Amino acid sequence: MNDTAIVFREEGIFHDTGPYHPESPARLEAILDAFNRHKIDPPFLEIEPATREDLLRIHTVQHVDTIEKTCKNNLDYPDPDTVMGESSWDAALLAAGGAISACKAVLEGKYKSVFEIMRPPGHHAEPNRAMGFCLFNNIAIAGKWLTDVAGLKRVAIFDFDVHHGNGTQKAFYNDDKVYYISIHQFPHYPGTGFPEERGKNNTNLNIQMMPGVPEELWHSAIENLVLPELKRFQPEFLLISAGFDAHRKDPLGSQNLEEEDFAKITRAVKGIAGGRIVSLLEGGYNLEALGESCVAHYLALRDEV
Repeated sequence: MNDTAIVFREEGIFHDTGPYHPESPARLEAILDAFNRHKIDPPFLEIEPATREDLLRIHTVQHVDTIEKTCKNNLDYPDPDTVMGESSWDAALLAAGGAISACKAVLEGKYKSVFEIMRPPGHHAEPNRAMGFCLFNNIAIAGKWLTDVAGLKRVAIFDFDVHHGNGTQKAFYNDDKVYYISIHQFPHYPGTGFPEERGKNNTNLNIQMMPGVPEELWHSAIENLVLPELKRFQPEFLLISAGFDAHRKDPLGSQNLEEEDFAKITRAVKGIAGGRIVSLLEGGYNLEALGESCVAHYLALRDEV
């Protein structure tokens, strides 16, 4: 109960996006290498793939069918940036299902928290659209399972990826059981995530960061905006979209965070929901920075940094 488990399956590496795509299998390999360098030997959680029913709590039938047919028949991608092939279907089901398995394990008291290191990522996938390297919205699928199956009344999602999670916002904008909070660079892809978008009963919050702002501004926003809102909402469970592309070395962001900043962000929110936390890997594309940042995030979840 006192440990933090990892979700990982090698199918996440088999999801092949081609030799020049930034969302590559090398991302997971870099994270595992970093864990090995730091001599971290975490418990690994056994997971089940998402069922069609799990997917359809968030996604449309047409979307699920399109992704399955595209993967299994090597058809043209519905979104040019979101590459998929035959091996992508199993990876996507395990990424989504692993998020649900992680939530079950925390609710059952097997682990205090879980960090899922899988791909493809998820927070850009909308109910009827794959985009931004994302096939299914893993964190939205987990959040909907927590409310509709596990019966929780209040679930929070905190997204610190440098890109706004447009898909997650769209999934829960009119659902006040789930409070989506995003801190992200703006202007930036996908061009969404405005402060005036507050959702049903003020359960949506977007915090925009201009390119190149000092890291102190991120921490100030979390201390003065994110934490008060989370405490007001009093979630029973916290999900984290853990993207590490706000790192100063990342090629797809223009921010100034370093590994210790991600640890500090994690420590700031880890007391929410009594520490019942599942964190899912989103972005992060400088391999060295990604590996070290994931280590810092994991150790913060475990109270070791």
